Amino acid sequence: KENKFGIDIARALKVYQLAASLPHLQITGVDCHIGSQLTSIAPFLDALDRVLMLVDQLAEHEIHLEHIDIGGGLGVTYNNEQPPAPGALIAAVREKLQGRKLTLIMEPGRSIAANAGIMLTRVEFLKHTDHKHFAIIDGAMNDLLRPSLYGAWQDIVSVDRRPHDAREQHIYDVVGPVCESGDFLGKNRELNIAAGDLLAVRSA
Repeated sequence: KENKFGIDIARALKVYQLAASLPHLQITGVDCHIGSQLTSIAPFLDALDRVLMLVDQLAEHEIHLEHIDIGGGLGVTYNNEQPPAPGALIAAVREKLQGRKLTLIMEPGRSIAANAGIMLTRVEFLKHTDHKHFAIIDGAMNDLLRPSLYGAWQDIVSVDRRPHDAREQHIYDVVGPVCESGDFLGKNRELNIAAGDLLAVRSA
């Protein structure tokens, strides 16, 4: 209702009826997508209830579906989130589908890949002003866009264990070298670092 994606479920019946009247189309299912980084099972089950109501409504009009796609990305832990285990989500969805001959499609999203890699970046130099401490790194928004684009949190930790007398512990903005004020990977991060240190940006 408030974004560009999909078809309002209140209009779905008419759209399906139009599609069913077209000789070269075969209707096979219904898909939905309720968002990304979901950290609760409840929104999935609410969406499934609505989709199943539509499935039943379509069946009353002799439009029988073969699959449902419960889209919506299962979240991961960036900063203290506690997303459900995939098995718990699947069990809850399967319970609601008992007795129905429908193929289930899910879109687990970032839960498959987000924690499969980290981004390593080097501190080029530290800049201190009266108001801010900056860690300028060799990574940038073009390497990992989420913080700049969404204000998303990515955990950033120092992984350099070499002795270094010049390390300074401050609250840093971790920023890239791109000539753009929005080029950052993290703001207000407490780090004990020096130029040349490696930082790991997790869930990248």
